[in-house]
Amino acid sequence: MRLRHIRLYAVTGTALTALALTACAGGGTGTKDEGAAGPRPTTAATATADRTATPGVPGGAPGATNTAGAPKATTVSARTSATKPGKHAAAALQPCNGSNTKVTATPVSRPLNHLLLTATNVSGRRCDLMYWPTPRFDDAQWAPEVIKDSEPQAVVSLEPGQSGYAGVRLSAADGSGENGTTAHKLEVLFLGRTPDTDSGPSAHPVLPAKGVYYDSTLAMTYWQQDRSDALSW
Repeated sequence: MRLRHIRLYAVTGTALTALALTACAGGGTGTKDEGAAGPRPTTAATATADRTATPGVPGGAPGATNTAGAPKATTVSARTSATKPGKHAAAALQPCNGSNTKVTATPVSRPLNHLLLTATNVSGRRCDLMYWPTPRFDDAQWAPEVIKDSEPQAVVSLEPGQSGYAGVRLSAADGSGENGTTAHKLEVLFLGRTPDTDSGPSAHPVLPAKGVYYDSTLAMTYWQQDRSDALSW
């Protein structure tokens, strides 16, 4: 009997060992779950990386701006709208200067102490008189005052053969001006598309032989379409 018990225990132990080996080979539920759980952290990390990477940009860093798709179209539209006004402005404005106009300077009796500048387009295409002329008498290094109230509603455009005008107040009619002097030479500078630029060569109209007298109240108007407007200030 004792021998049979020993054999039974041996058989039972062998069976248990076989079952244990079977479970270790993947037949057990617990061991299978642990094996399947291995890739889950990798999957979660990949998902996190996908959420934080910049969409549309390979290897993009978190927080980077996506430059693919719609933003590119927006950029193109912005550039197009930004360049169109420039092109139109360049085509619309052809500043006048001393190379495409002839300028004369004529003293007038009314109003007193005034000089009329006349710029005539002598080229074969339209040009525009921008802002105001800048008269420089003799070797003066200062710019006369601009009469701001004389600004016209629109830029004065000159077709070939047409003229534009500007009035120059030489001195105060009541004699209140200072540092009066007589000038014998005149240079007229033309402004470009902005008041701090010039549009090219200046003009040198001839003054009367006796010269013209001016003082510290020297001022000029904007370019005008009509002679009468230029002499109303």
